[in-house]
Amino acid sequence: MQPTDIGNPDVFHKVVDCQWACPAHTPVPEYIRLIAAGRHADAYMVNWHSNVFPGILGRTCDRPCEPACRRGRVEENNGAKPEPVAICRLKRVAADLKGDVRARMPKPAAKPNGRRVACVGAGPASLTLARDLAPLGYHVTVFDADPKAGGFMRTQVPRFRLPESVIDEETGYILDLGVEFVGGRRIDSMKDLLAQGYDAVFVGSGAPRGRDLDLPGRREADAQIHVGLDWLANVYFGHVTAVGRRVLVLGGGNTAMDCCRSARRLGGEDVKVIVRSGFDQMKASPWEKEDAMHEGIPILDCRVPKSFVHASGRLTGMTFGKVRVEYGDDGRRRLVPTGEPDEFHPCDEVLIAVGQENAFPWIERDLGIAFDEWGMPKVDEATFQSTLPHVLFGGDAAFGPKNIIWAVAHGRAAAISVDRLLNGEDPHVRPAPDVTLASQKMGIHEWSYDNAVSPDERYAVPWSEAARKLDSMHVEVELGFDAATAWKETQRCLNCDVQTVFARDKCIECDACVDICPTDCITFTANGAEEELRGRLTAPALNPGQDLYVSAPLKTARVMVKDEDVCLHCGLCAERCPTGAWDMQKFLLQEVHAGGDRPGAKVEAAA
Repeated sequence: MQPTDIGNPDVFHKVVDCQWACPAHTPVPEYIRLIAAGRHADAYMVNWHSNVFPGILGRTCDRPCEPACRRGRVEENNGAKPEPVAICRLKRVAADLKGDVRARMPKPAAKPNGRRVACVGAGPASLTLARDLAPLGYHVTVFDADPKAGGFMRTQVPRFRLPESVIDEETGYILDLGVEFVGGRRIDSMKDLLAQGYDAVFVGSGAPRGRDLDLPGRREADAQIHVGLDWLANVYFGHVTAVGRRVLVLGGGNTAMDCCRSARRLGGEDVKVIVRSGFDQMKASPWEKEDAMHEGIPILDCRVPKSFVHASGRLTGMTFGKVRVEYGDDGRRRLVPTGEPDEFHPCDEVLIAVGQENAFPWIERDLGIAFDEWGMPKVDEATFQSTLPHVLFGGDAAFGPKNIIWAVAHGRAAAISVDRLLNGEDPHVRPAPDVTLASQKMGIHEWSYDNAVSPDERYAVPWSEAARKLDSMHVEVELGFDAATAWKETQRCLNCDVQTVFARDKCIECDACVDICPTDCITFTANGAEEELRGRLTAPALNPGQDLYVSAPLKTARVMVKDEDVCLHCGLCAERCPTGAWDMQKFLLQEVHAGGDRPGAKVEAAA
């Protein structure tokens, strides 16, 4: 193998599993250490720079960082249920305890640059783009059919999960940058919008249409059958204030979980979730399923809806066919009928939450914006431009339904494209991230970070006693960590961003680091092809998705090979090394915003 080039930012970025997995590349260990130090405002601003909505995401994020967390991986053999660090809930701690940070936010541009950008939809993608462009002098106008900004974060996420005050605060930081918000205005013609002379248009309108089920009885019982997305919006606006006693929720995603939990709070006494797939294949986040079941809502899997049963124009129940999950030789999942009799489930109302669809009837097809066979715009995955270069798409409108953190990443990338395009630069040329690598050494055996490995299990977030009554849509369920518990949870972080950096010229090959390593991740051996080398390390390196750290040849012609996958970043190798060949160096990567690669144009929070 060739020596590892640690000058390549991706090498150590990939070792910081949580940040690598985050679509917005939030420097997770950095803000966790700030929380541990009681610097909650600083932790909030680190988050805000990357992901724009720390308070919202601290409650609602899909948490791609947590399955990637090294803590859960290295605990696999030490407990029945290895748990990652509560990264998402620590983000909320920073938001809850930060105090007033308005003075640290960027200021509106002192001088307009004369360019106008329109955003269709006031969801997370559009607001992120507006946050990045407004301080550069762009006049950004955000249009939305609803009277307040936030998009589905406001209208489809229930208040018992996300208080309105949090949405108001974090959308307010963006609108205060001089962004023009036009609420109650639905854009019904792209042609008319383009005729208004905008230099660029960003479509962040989400996937606003919930899928329906065309089954026998659907039309006859229409009054008691609702599409989940529309129903949640009607709950938010106060058009729906009660439900029937018996409610069936169809679907296995997070929208279904929001529907069933909302139905319980609106008077549903017998609420069930019924899903086609197996329980483990449901798209809902594991914690969302757990919360629903904790509130007494059963989830019945492997049942395919067959018909709506009605009498005298009213819904009386539904029939379902029972199936089992099988996987073919091609690895694809199949639902095979079990041959058992159909099940009948009585109900008074049905909420359909079986997926979302994009809808672009307002975009005329003669503008030069190409669509694919599924009616989705053809979007460049790097620049987010459509085939009409100054019209861009992001969030669910670009590639279909995902989640808030992906929408944030799309909005930031699209802002870079708009800025480069309107400055006559190639949008495909992306600014390099800001990267620093700094030694943490403070003494012979002392580091500027706490390298002790906490044995604690993951701490549970307490629930509100009032919320346990399930009688209010507005009482937040989770209380969040207090400062003391948050500190304990921060200690579970393994500081994966503090890298073990090897200086080949200082090494005397004494193997002291090999002897002391608690995970046997360091080996001095003859070089070889990667697959063969992985198998003969002190402990075989079993995860090919994580690169090995390989040195240039040493004096004995051996090489140092380190399995980055299982390293605890405890620093024992550096403490034990008699020559200082190992050093603990903090790697900090922050993505650059629009304009950040031009002098004087960088958007960042005040220090």
